[in-house]
Amino acid sequence: MAEKLAGETRKQALAKLIGWAEVPGRDAIAKTFVFKDFNEAFGFMSRAALVAEKNDHHPEWKNVYKTVEVVLSTHDAGGLTAKDTALAAAMDAIAGR
Repeated sequence: MAEKLAGETRKQALAKLIGWAEVPGRDAIAKTFVFKDFNEAFGFMSRAALVAEKNDHHPEWKNVYKTVEVVLSTHDAGGLTAKDTALAAAMDAIAGR
């Protein structure tokens, strides 16, 4: 099981992520991705899903037209872990950000 990020390790991991914010009232991070159109948003979700499945770590997300809202938290650890920051970085790379 993954360990929750805390202290300086957590601070350093979050500092590497652009546009991700801690979720008030939860030990999680979130980001909203806005794409050109639905096709681009859905393509992002498809590519991100392959990475998530490979790593057995799945996001909470919602898609409305060209917008994808993502929340990451490791449920079995009870909060934010390195799995979340790694998936966040992968999603940023997939989105070209």
